[in-house]
Amino acid sequence: MRTARSLVLISILLVGCTSAIAPPTPGPPDEYIENRGSDTLVNLALAWAELYQQEHPEVRISVSGGGSGVGITALLNGTVDIANASRQIKPEEAEQAQAHGIHPTEFVVARDAIAVIVHPDNPVGRLTLQQLSDIYSGRINNWSEVGGEDRPIVRLSRETNSGTHVYFLQVVVRLGQSDNHTLFSTDTLLLPSSEGIVNEVRQNPNAIGYDGLGYVPPDLKTIAVARGPGEVYVLPSAATVNDQTYPIARDLYMYTAGEPTGAVNAYLEWILGQEAQRVVGKLGFVPILRGAQP
Repeated sequence: MRTARSLVLISILLVGCTSAIAPPTPGPPDEYIENRGSDTLVNLALAWAELYQQEHPEVRISVSGGGSGVGITALLNGTVDIANASRQIKPEEAEQAQAHGIHPTEFVVARDAIAVIVHPDNPVGRLTLQQLSDIYSGRINNWSEVGGEDRPIVRLSRETNSGTHVYFLQVVVRLGQSDNHTLFSTDTLLLPSSEGIVNEVRQNPNAIGYDGLGYVPPDLKTIAVARGPGEVYVLPSAATVNDQTYPIARDLYMYTAGEPTGAVNAYLEWILGQEAQRVVGKLGFVPILRGAQP
């Protein structure tokens, strides 16, 4: 009798314990995508990854920055699935890829304006491309030479592994001329991030910097830029990028090692669609699809 009662009691306890057990936690994602590179693209890439993972919980996407060169190097080393870049792959990088049997595939995922920024107390509000080239190459060293106060110019730039640095060097410092070998002035301060340039300009009334438009806060002053003397000075915006009146604008890229397949291909197709391109507009970049602005 005692044995029977013990068995009944044990059965009741087991039933009670079973009903209190939490449901099993979801297992690891079925697919994992490693995405690294351009600091210009990192906030946009993070926003895309967060939204995509909400809709596709079976996919985990890791996003990190470090610069376009870092992303492309990682792609060539086989340590990422997608490399973000704010410039096109360089010929020497493409040659290195071919030597490793890699055929980089390029996707234009958004567009961007490079905004030239100064402290809000700086009276200078307009510069030509030639003046910007002269400032950054060291031919102009005082704000009084471009209509400002008698103050030394403090030049700020992204570091050399940044695609934004490479683009600004080619299009602004060298004025888009392939035979022009002008370099940044040796006293240019090289900063590791877009946020670093913003913070330095905010603190220094003598500073000038440049950044992707999506990173420029409203408390800083954006310079209107003209292609040459006597031409129209234009502020950066989605509209002036699309109508090609702002002279410092570019495409933003993602690269894969060969044609993407599986989860990577599905993710890139989603990025090029309406939903993801609406995120582009919300973050201050320029969508590649008409009608995708918020």
